Amino acid sequence: MERRQSEQILELLIEQNQRADHQAAAQPERIAGVYRGVLSDIDLGGLIKIVIPSLFGMEPVAARSIVPLSKEKLGGEVLVAFEGGDLRLPYVIGSLWQPEQPPEASQAPMDAKVDGEQVVIEGKKEIVLKCGKASITLTRAGKVLIRGAYVLSRSSGVNRIKGGSVQVN
Repeated sequence: MERRQSEQILELLIEQNQRADHQAAAQPERIAGVYRGVLSDIDLGGLIKIVIPSLFGMEPVAARSIVPLSKEKLGGEVLVAFEGGDLRLPYVIGSLWQPEQPPEASQAPMDAKVDGEQVVIEGKKEIVLKCGKASITLTRAGKVLIRGAYVLSRSSGVNRIKGGSVQVN
């Protein structure tokens, strides 16, 4: 009788151990902290891929981002956190600034203000609108340069040309 009870207890312990192993495998691994990764790819659909060597080796994994990312940042370092510590839910929470790179604010090519009545585009040095062989350039010195393979000036009213001097050809 004691042998039978011992066998039942042993079977029960083995069964509980197997259930615990199965439950542990079913639950995702939890992790805390912030990790450094590399922005590996952003596809046309906006899917972000990152590589976190310390966690996943060199295998890219899909991630979401709380900061704007662009293809210009590919290969750059990013900081990654995990939602609820779940390794299956990585979030890019920022990109690391490299001292040799200018700050983001100085990289902005223009400042556009729209108030419903007027659109103002301001550049510190110059503004260039370009399409194929045509371009309009506004410089800080006050020059307006219009270039194109064919330039047409049409007006239903007066079409004036004024200047300190006017040269044709």
